[in-house]
Amino acid sequence: MNKPLTLMTALLALAAICLTGCYTTPFSKSKAEPRASFSLFNGKDLTGWYPDVPKADDNPTISPSFIVRDGMLVSKGRPLGHLITKKSFKDYRLEVQYRFADKPGNCGVLVHTDGKRPRVLYDMFPASIEVQLQHNQAGDFWCIHENISVPNMAERRKGPPENYGGKKGQSRHIRNLTDGSENELGEWNTMIIETLDDRIRVWVNGDLVNDGFDATATEGQIALQAEGAEVEFRKLEMTPIEELTAAKDLPKAE
Repeated sequence: MNKPLTLMTALLALAAICLTGCYTTPFSKSKAEPRASFSLFNGKDLTGWYPDVPKADDNPTISPSFIVRDGMLVSKGRPLGHLITKKSFKDYRLEVQYRFADKPGNCGVLVHTDGKRPRVLYDMFPASIEVQLQHNQAGDFWCIHENISVPNMAERRKGPPENYGGKKGQSRHIRNLTDGSENELGEWNTMIIETLDDRIRVWVNGDLVNDGFDATATEGQIALQAEGAEVEFRKLEMTPIEELTAAKDLPKAE
């Protein structure tokens, strides 16, 4: 036979229920608190970016290389040049969703860009480390007055080690680990670029495609290329590494 609850027993039971609820209910952040992740592109205009297009120097009315169309940031491919963030960044994960809008071609995302050295190579490219978007080569590294190392360097970089570097005439190209990670033309690809100290890791559609270390630059601006082909970007989202570490959300290399 069950005994009736005393007033004290009932109060203790109610307190236990309240405490359980407090510990199991997800914490909801205030709207006033900053988000861990943020977009580099507002979907409306190129606020936060500036173009560096050599042909526009003497012809400011030239057709722009970068536009906003249907909520996407579009690199039209020509005139050749770069779109560069006004701010610099360090230790982050950058998620880029992109596709070639028409024909496949060349483009890239430049990390650790030095806006104070905007045209150090071929009167076009800023000092940086380029993560390649070129069709069938997504995730390759190109060193531009900076340098980076990878495992199996002799198999993935041409020439003798003494010629490795980022200047004209040096071995600047480092091939990725796989060319089979891109989706079919016209489909969206997701590239994740993670930088931490002197390391840069790259994933394409979930596959680890490059893993570099000993980078000679560890922070800088982000730049997008106009290099001949039209490319659409629908997502450019930045997450500080410290936020990822707190959430234990870092992607793992195999």
